Amino acid sequence: MAAISHHTLPLPDFDRPVKLLLVVAPYYREIADNLLAGAKAVAAAAGAAVEVAEVPGALEIPTAIRLARGQGEFDGYVALGCVIRGETTHYETVCNDSSRALMLLGLDGLCIGNGILTVETIDQAAVRADPAGQDKGGGAAAAALHLIALSRKWKGRTTGIGFRPGGRGEQPA
Repeated sequence: MAAISHHTLPLPDFDRPVKLLLVVAPYYREIADNLLAGAKAVAAAAGAAVEVAEVPGALEIPTAIRLARGQGEFDGYVALGCVIRGETTHYETVCNDSSRALMLLGLDGLCIGNGILTVETIDQAAVRADPAGQDKGGGAAAAALHLIALSRKWKGRTTGIGFRPGGRGEQPA
């Protein structure tokens, strides 16, 4: 079978400063540090400022993001952490609930990049977290930046809602 290539979008350009909140659960410190390094490098490449907040685990990441939203000082958020399958169903709960909560926040208008790794082994996590490897932390930061760019592009648009402007007495075509 032929290798599948991955396409990565170029980072967006911004005409106004961008500030990201990187929320990290450092339960597996080395993995979290690599995710954080990748996210910081991508943010810097896009000229974005960052602030880092640590929380105890992946389940607390969405809550921290929701709390920060109320402060109104961040343009986007990056969720970083690692969940490794164990012997109980706790893995499924943490993976599903953290992912679902982040998705709901995103659907509510927040620009979030999800860099919470869900893996079977620590070796899988190390490959995915490595900034010189798969760089999933950098990918999550890039995702947040792309969503911020889209949000800014579409913010305030009021045209194209389904009505055509017309003068007096004109009938729509």
